[in-house]
Amino acid sequence: MTLKVPTLAQLAVEGKKPSVVFWVGCAGSFDDRAKKITKAFVKILNKTQTDFAVLGTEETCTGDPAKRAGNEFLFQMQAQQNIATLDQYGVDKIVTTCPHCFNTLKNEYPELGGNYKVLHHTQFLKDLIKEGTLSIEGGNFKGKRITFHDPCYLGRANQVYEAPRDLIKKLDAELVEMKSCKAKGLCCGAGGAQMFKDAEQGDKEINIERTEEALDTQPDIIAAACPFCNTMMTDGIKNKEKEDSVKVMDIAELIVNANDL
Repeated sequence: MTLKVPTLAQLAVEGKKPSVVFWVGCAGSFDDRAKKITKAFVKILNKTQTDFAVLGTEETCTGDPAKRAGNEFLFQMQAQQNIATLDQYGVDKIVTTCPHCFNTLKNEYPELGGNYKVLHHTQFLKDLIKEGTLSIEGGNFKGKRITFHDPCYLGRANQVYEAPRDLIKKLDAELVEMKSCKAKGLCCGAGGAQMFKDAEQGDKEINIERTEEALDTQPDIIAAACPFCNTMMTDGIKNKEKEDSVKVMDIAELIVNANDL
């Protein structure tokens, strides 16, 4: 299946403007594992004939890691560059598979003049189902035990708890909750720019602690909705040598694999 991924620049030449911009993010663009999440989401966009476009080479980092690491000056430089590009194309609606991009675009760009309607892909997918554009069947995941790890910037920072869970339930899967979930969710260990630095001294890595909580639910699958969380939970599963029995998958990948898109 050939993926159709138009850019804003291509559409602008044709005098067209998409209804939504898919913000891919650094992880979704460059990390090999996260690229699979990007492709899965694009498959759904293509299947539902969603009128979308990406910035392509015009997209740069939102500035989230710089801001979390304390470099406000670099963050504002990156943000203002992105805002100028988005405004040039008259963008008003954005969807992203990364909660870090979601939080930054939604909550931190407005004070710099960037005002957009920003959705996380789980919210967007739920809307597609509500509209009747997307239908999900259990397929390969019917009856499977799936536990969902709440990304910090999706859950506690923005109170988006139900959209991903509603999508998992649509798969006819058994949703099993971890001890620490929703408002009491535990970080995977990658947020706040921790992804890019060595761990500090302690008794145990956070992602190992979180993986142990996930494994306590005896899941077939750990569902994630963030490329960073996906990496950290996958590393945790490898640490526990459970790669053969427990899979870590993004919500978009679950939908694509369940329905053989």
